[in-house]
Amino acid sequence: MSRAFVKEDGPDNEPLPDLPISPHPNYVTPRGLADLRHRLEATQTELAQLKARADRLDKLPEKAAERDIRYLEARLRSAIPVDPAEQPRDEVAFGARVTVADEDGRETVYEIVGEDEADAAAQRIAPHSPLARALLGARVGDVVDWRRPAGRLDLEVIAIAYP
Repeated sequence: MSRAFVKEDGPDNEPLPDLPISPHPNYVTPRGLADLRHRLEATQTELAQLKARADRLDKLPEKAAERDIRYLEARLRSAIPVDPAEQPRDEVAFGARVTVADEDGRETVYEIVGEDEADAAAQRIAPHSPLARALLGARVGDVVDWRRPAGRLDLEVIAIAYP
């Protein structure tokens, strides 16, 4: 294809908008910090592979990787590492694994972790989530009021552990 037909200064060459950065403090567990570093390294490797392609007409994958790198670098710069081993053993704090029982006696274990590490399916919750806010500062035997969209739920703190 002739270079005369290639648009070099159009919207196809502009970077993608940055991903939104949370306004909350970026507390991270050691596992969360390692995961951010691993994700950055993997994305940098992916970008290098994308740039090494013979056919680079579609620049969108490269732009997405560059955007993700900017996000991960920003999250690493703002990271506030918290070692769960240094948290108080007798109350719920960042990094805790909290076993709670609902009004029917069903027990669930939640872990309070950084935003980038939060995963509802794995019962990992961010510290500013309504459940974490209800649990933070609680002690074994305390009953906390979890205000959720489906209605209020009382949870009794059964156990607190730190990895």
